[in-house]
Formats: sequence, structure tokens, C-alpha cells
Amino acid sequence: MQDWMWIVLVVAVVFGASKLPDIARNLGRSSGEFKKGLKEGNEGVEETTPPSTSAGPTTAAPPTGLTSDAEQRRPETTL
Repeated sequence: MQDWMWIVLVVAVVFGASKLPDIARNLGRSSGEFKKGLKEGNEGVEETTPPSTSAGPTTAAPPTGLTSDAEQRRPETTL
């Protein structure tokens, strides 16, 4: 608890007592804007997520254009 009192005392001396309400007000506004931005960001993620089906998990098809392990292995050539 004493640590906070020292911090408040140093801030009051550095900025002056008349500036403290302005600083607190600006901190509150910026905190509110930050929370609003987080909320808007989370809403955008939920909209792009497709709804889940109750049919159960499905397996994804392998990507096209990739070669299998057998095709990637090449016989060693000796010279």
C-alpha cells in the first residue's frame, strides 16, 4: 500500500495538483477507447467464424498440389 502512496506523491510533485484531474480524465477516456476497440475487434471475429454444425467433426481434404511422401523420395544415384 505504501508503494502506491509514494507513486501518487511523486506524480503530484512532478505534474502539480492542478494537472492531476486532467491526467485522470484522459486516462479514463483512453481506457474506455481501448475497451471499445477490443469489443469491436471481438465482434468482427465472431462474425467471420462459420456456425458449427451438430453433425460432428469432419476430416479435411488434403490440399491440392502437394506431392505425397512416396513421390518426394527419389532413389539415390551413385556416380
